[in-house]
Amino acid sequence: MSRYLLGRLAFALVTLLAVVTVTFFLVRLAPGGPFDGERRLPPEVEANLRAAYDLDKPVVVQYGRYLARLVRGDLGPSFRQKDFSVNDLIAMGLPISVGVGLTALTLALLLGVTGGTFAALSRDGPRDRMLVLGATLGLALPPIVVAPVLVLVFAVTLGWFPAGGYATAKHFVLPAATLALPYAAAFMRLTRGSVAEVMQRPHVVTARAKGLSPFRLVARHVLPSALLPVVSFLGPAAAALLAGSMVIEEVFSLPGLGRYFVQGALNRDYTLVTGAVIVYAALVLTFNLLVDLGYARLDPRIRHA
Repeated sequence: MSRYLLGRLAFALVTLLAVVTVTFFLVRLAPGGPFDGERRLPPEVEANLRAAYDLDKPVVVQYGRYLARLVRGDLGPSFRQKDFSVNDLIAMGLPISVGVGLTALTLALLLGVTGGTFAALSRDGPRDRMLVLGATLGLALPPIVVAPVLVLVFAVTLGWFPAGGYATAKHFVLPAATLALPYAAAFMRLTRGSVAEVMQRPHVVTARAKGLSPFRLVARHVLPSALLPVVSFLGPAAAALLAGSMVIEEVFSLPGLGRYFVQGALNRDYTLVTGAVIVYAALVLTFNLLVDLGYARLDPRIRHA
């Protein structure tokens, strides 16, 4: 297992380097620059700014210097928000994005696994059809449509939750619910199909014939095997919830990492965009590694060479 872990870590580092390289050169190929605006700067001022941020150097030299800073954990200065470095902006925005994303992921898992299990246990019954219909609607409605509806119903009409901001825990309820709904639907469909398949296996049929209680049957014999497809989807889903929070943060006025990423892209803030992509890529690789390591815990038959 240790050899497998070292191999996965090496692969993650190579992948992260590739992401850094591609992002670094792509943002510089995009039209415009970090100092472009409605009013053109005087040439001497723009030349001084480009020299201060090493933008007057060849792009290969810029790349080498960026990697040297990155190894030390320095993501560089923000070109447009001059009072903050990229590390400062990420330190302010990442906790909010992670908080919303993890809350949404927990909610999606609870709803999806519970609903999928109940649907499979009453397969083709009225409860199954209602849950499948709800899952289909959850997959069909994108968060950009769900968010205004939830704000209209629960913030404007009922007044239960605030429509935006991040002052209290209640401010995170509507954003987390908006993000969680489509992934709860996906988890539900995966769980339903997997539980229905595991229920037909000989050891489960035998345990049921021996009179094992439904709760113990599902908890000890069904879910450990049935959750493998859910765990496979867990890594990409967790990463997508963090990356997908960009739009939600704009709708609910949350100063998270996604909002900084959007602002950096619009302002051609090279270092901010690259830093945000690096953080997202590191989170994706970390989640996928944790998912791979979690396989053996759920199914002892799985062994990594």
